[in-house]
Amino acid sequence: MDPLLIAAPSAALFSVSTDELRSPLLDLFCRGAYQEGDFVLTSGQRSTYYINGKLVTLHPQGALMVARLLLDRLPPDTVAVAGLTLGADPLVTAVSLAGVYDERTLFPLIIRKEAKGHGTRAYIEGLELPPGTPITVLEDVVTTGQSALKAVDRLQQAGYQVNQILALVDRQQGGAELYQSHDLPFQALFTIQDIQAHWASLHPI
Repeated sequence: MDPLLIAAPSAALFSVSTDELRSPLLDLFCRGAYQEGDFVLTSGQRSTYYINGKLVTLHPQGALMVARLLLDRLPPDTVAVAGLTLGADPLVTAVSLAGVYDERTLFPLIIRKEAKGHGTRAYIEGLELPPGTPITVLEDVVTTGQSALKAVDRLQQAGYQVNQILALVDRQQGGAELYQSHDLPFQALFTIQDIQAHWASLHPI
């Protein structure tokens, strides 16, 4: 992916409205993160396309755009943002930093897939917060929804309150329904239809 893909200066990404960030962010997804072919997903399912969200969240300007868009959708009572490693690591960091510039304190928490093998043997990395703290779970790409749900389970076991799941892309393969069955509000910046329609416009037959 071309690191100079986004023409606008990074400073301008702080001043424009979040609505104006959707188009360049969608463009960034479609110029490298989205691929068509034959893939096996984390869930074990086969797919004719693949979305590598980390090619967006580990892009400097991509991370900034993502952070601003997610920050705009956080419930007002959110005190921390969290997610399952590795996909959510850059998300929680970027959103927490963007919150500082928006005069909003958001603590980043990273949830391990397995307990730490030494020291405290903790599942959750980050500052320990009071029981009942409202936390929003972040995810890059939602397929079946299991990854974010594992993060939710760990947070609830630690005594926290999960108020929403926010994702970059919803592949619409059962994740939203899974969250609904657990009474978890869910939003995604883009659906797979958004990604594919824009990708097709960039790759006319």
